[in-house]
Amino acid sequence: MTSGFSYEIVAEDTFTNARAGILRTPHGSIDTPTFMPVGTQATVKTLDQEDLQQTNSQIILGNAYHLYLRPGHELIDKAGGLHKFMNWQHPILTDSGGFQVFSLKELNSVEEEGVTFRSHLDGSTHLFSPEIVMEIEHGIGADIIMAFDECTPYPCEYQYAKQSMELTLRWAKRCKQHHEILSEKRKHRPLQALFGIVQGSIFPDLRIHCANELTSMELPGYAIGGLAVGEPRYNMMEIVAETSPHMPTEKPRYLMGVGLPHDMVESVGLGIDMFDCVVPTRNARNGTAFTKSGRIRLKNAKHSENSQPIDETCQCKTCQNYSRSYLRHLFQTGEYLGLHLTSFHNIFFYNQIMHEAREAIIAGNFKLWQNQFLSSYKDR
Repeated sequence: MTSGFSYEIVAEDTFTNARAGILRTPHGSIDTPTFMPVGTQATVKTLDQEDLQQTNSQIILGNAYHLYLRPGHELIDKAGGLHKFMNWQHPILTDSGGFQVFSLKELNSVEEEGVTFRSHLDGSTHLFSPEIVMEIEHGIGADIIMAFDECTPYPCEYQYAKQSMELTLRWAKRCKQHHEILSEKRKHRPLQALFGIVQGSIFPDLRIHCANELTSMELPGYAIGGLAVGEPRYNMMEIVAETSPHMPTEKPRYLMGVGLPHDMVESVGLGIDMFDCVVPTRNARNGTAFTKSGRIRLKNAKHSENSQPIDETCQCKTCQNYSRSYLRHLFQTGEYLGLHLTSFHNIFFYNQIMHEAREAIIAGNFKLWQNQFLSSYKDR
C-alpha cells in the first residue's frame, strides 16, 4: 500500500462478510466500517469542524468538481492543502467529480481524452481528463483521492454500460500513471492514496470484470460507484453482493453515495468498509431525523407538544438538550438552529451505527446485531 497508508483487518464475522478494520492515513487512523459526512465545498452543511469532531466523524468527503470551480485547487494548494484551508486535521477523501460532471447531461461531451463540460455556475467550458483530475486532486491534497470514471445513468443499455466500463478502466490506468508522476514531484506534500472505482451499471458480469481489472492495478483501495442513481434497491444490493467478493480482501472497500441506514447495515454484512452520502444532512435540512426505529418528520403537527427528544437513547447534544416540540418550532419559524441541531443528530447517529456495527463484529455477534437493527428500522 502507498507509503503512509495501511489497512489492517482486526476482526471478521463468522456468518457474514462483515469485517472491522483500521485504515491508517497521514492525517490519522480510521476505524472501519465508517461513514464519511459529505463536505462537498469544504464544509458539511450547517456544521463546523468542531461539530464534526463532536459527532465522532473520523473522515469527511470533499468534491474535486466543486472545489475546482470555487475557490480553485491552485488557491487551496497555496494555502497548504485542504486540511489547512478548512482547519480539519483529520483524514479527507475527495471524489473525482465524475458523478457531478456526468450529471450535467446536456452540458457535457464524453471522448477518449476526457469530458468537456460547461460550468453550472457561469456556463464556462472546461475539460476534465484523468490527468487534469489528478492535478486537481493533488492540489486539493486529500488523503484519499478517487480515479476519474464515467458514471452511467439508470437505466442504460448493456452495450453502453460495457463501453463506459472499459473507458473507466482506461482512465484508471491514466490516473495511476499521472498520480505516480505527481507524487514524485510533490514530495513536500503528504502522500495520497488513489482508489479505483468499479463501474458496470446493474450488470454483474461487467462489475466483476471491472473489479478484476482494477485489482490487477494494485491500488491502495477500491470503490463501487454508479449505484443509488435511480435503480431499484434489489438491483443495488445484488450488485454490492456480486461485486464485493471480487475486490481484494486486504484493501478497504468503499460504497459510494449509498447512505440510508438499512442499506449501510446490510452492506457492512456484504463486506463494505466505507460509506458516504448527503442523506443525513439533506434530510435534516428538510426536517427529517433518523433513529433506530426509522425516520421522524419533525415538521409534523403531532410533534407540536412532544417534550421527548428525537431519540431518548441518543447521547448527542441535540437529544440531550432539546425536545421534538422545540425542534418543530425552529423549523416552523425558519430558524437556522433547527437545521444545525438536526444535522448534528443525524451525523452523530450515522457514526453511532457504524461504531455499533464495528463493536458487534469484534464481539462476534454482528449477525444478531444486524438482524435486530433491520427488524426495528421502519419507514424505509
